[in-house]
Amino acid sequence: MPTYNKLVRDKIPHIIASSGKESRTRILDPEEYKQELRTKLREESDEYFSAKNDQEALEELADMLEVIRSLAEVHGANAAQLDKLRADKAEARGGFQERVYLIDVDEA
Repeated sequence: MPTYNKLVRDKIPHIIASSGKESRTRILDPEEYKQELRTKLREESDEYFSAKNDQEALEELADMLEVIRSLAEVHGANAAQLDKLRADKAEARGGFQERVYLIDVDEA
């Protein structure tokens, strides 16, 4: 039996059971959940950087977004509040659409 020891999407145990297999799970306490979400974000980020085409990249970005939304909730905000924070920062500092690459700043 393979051992995974990782956070999975909520329906994964049901999907495993519907394929005729058995799995063991447990519910994480809040601190474990936060840590495992952080680990999952790193895992999804690695998978994004390993993507071989645009479709794979988009799927990994969707996974990252799901994890980010869950992390926002752990930190006390919902997806709408997180998006408002993003929009406020974009309004104040801009986004990344113009592809600006800062080379250096003359401090003199």
